[in-house]
Amino acid sequence: MSSFVHDGFEIAFLDRRPEAGAGEPVLLIHGFASTHHVNWVAPGWAKTLGDAGYRVIAPDNRGHGRSQKSYDPADYTPQVMAEDAAALLDHLGIPRAHVFGYSMGARISAFLALRHPDKVATLVLGGLGYGMVDGVGDWDPIAAALVAEDPATVDNPRGRMFRAFADQTKSDRLALAACIATSRELVSEEEMAGIAAPTLIGVGTKDDIAGSAERLAALMPDAEPFDIVGRDHMLSVGDRSWKAKVLEFLKDHPIP
Repeated sequence: MSSFVHDGFEIAFLDRRPEAGAGEPVLLIHGFASTHHVNWVAPGWAKTLGDAGYRVIAPDNRGHGRSQKSYDPADYTPQVMAEDAAALLDHLGIPRAHVFGYSMGARISAFLALRHPDKVATLVLGGLGYGMVDGVGDWDPIAAALVAEDPATVDNPRGRMFRAFADQTKSDRLALAACIATSRELVSEEEMAGIAAPTLIGVGTKDDIAGSAERLAALMPDAEPFDIVGRDHMLSVGDRSWKAKVLEFLKDHPIP
C-alpha cells in the first residue's frame, strides 16, 4: 500500500501494474464499511483485472481501512470523496481511467463522472441501480447499529447486517456512522442523463438495496444493465458472471 494526502486526509491505495506493459488503468472504489481488500482483493477482482492486463488502482476511501478517519459528517459527502478519487488519478499522472465503483463506491463514481468527465473513460456501477436517484431506503437504523455499545441490542435486520460487516472488517464504527449520515446524496435523473461515458450497471436479482439497473440505464445515453442472477447485495461483488461481463465490457471499450 502507498498513500498520498488530499484535502488534509491521508489516503491509502493499492497500485498494482501488470507484469507486461503499462496496462489500461482501472480505478476501483469500494462500498460503505468495506476496504480495498475486502471489496476488490479478497473476491478476486484485483487478480482478475491484473491477469487481463489492467493496472489496478484501489484506494481505501476516507474513513475506511488504512485511510485517515474523521468524525465530522461534512467530510463524507460523495462530492468530497469523488475529489479524493480525482486527486489520486492526478497524483499518479493518469489522465483517464476506467472507473468501477460498488454500492457507495458506485455513487462516488457517478459524482466523479459528473465533476470530472474528462477523467472517466468508462463507468462500471455495481450494487446500485435506480437507488442512485430515489434512495436506498432508511439507513438511520444502520447509523444507530454502528454506534450501539452492544450489538445484541440491534434489532433492525439491515442494521444487524452492516454492524456485523463493520465488526468483521474491524472498521472504525464512529467514522462509519459519520460517513453514512452524508454519503447518500442523490443524483437527479437529469444529472444521470448527462453522463456520457459508456456505462455498465450490475445489480443482483436478490439485491433489496440497489434498485433497478434497467431503470437507471434507461436514463443514460450509453448504458447497459446486467442482472447478477441469484445474488444479493453482499454476494454480487465476486460473482463469476459479473466478472466475465465486466471484462467483456472493458475489452469492448478501450481507452483511446
